[in-house]
Amino acid sequence: MKAPTQPAVVVTADTHRPISEVDRVDAGSDRGQQPGPSLAELELLARWMDSVFRIPGTELRFGFDAILGLIPGLGDTATSLVSLYILQEARKRGVSRLTMVRMGANIVVDYVLGSIPFFGDIFDVYWKANLMNVELLRQHSLANSAVQRRLKISDWLFLAGLAGLLIALLVVSLTLTYFVIRWVGTHVFA
Repeated sequence: MKAPTQPAVVVTADTHRPISEVDRVDAGSDRGQQPGPSLAELELLARWMDSVFRIPGTELRFGFDAILGLIPGLGDTATSLVSLYILQEARKRGVSRLTMVRMGANIVVDYVLGSIPFFGDIFDVYWKANLMNVELLRQHSLANSAVQRRLKISDWLFLAGLAGLLIALLVVSLTLTYFVIRWVGTHVFA
């Protein structure tokens, strides 16, 4: 006689709920034919990385990403490896390339801006790349073809916005470079 399976207790990626509130899900329910961690286990990993702790008296949440980010260079690299693990699991589950690019962009933003001394540590408290990526993975795994089409449009809009931001940063940096070179040419070499 087969023993009944006990549901695993898993914390969802909802960052607005206290850690004590949990959802009960069957630990293997979203695995299907997929080897590796379940979606619930990836959500738990993302929660630990991005929002497991709450600053008392506030609604601000942070995780080990922000804590390890305090170690210059090494901390942000280590936490990015965890983020890349989630990205790899998304690839194994057949997430579209466009969604993977969006997930990768979340990781790059987290790594690059999180690496800036002091500002990056504050940024890590607000930018929750792992939770965002697990949510994208969840949307992919639960989506039918009509929903996947809508998600694809959302992914394209995100990438267009990111490209616009990068172009704006390029224009601003080139403009600043022009004025610095012009100032140096008129004040230093004049």
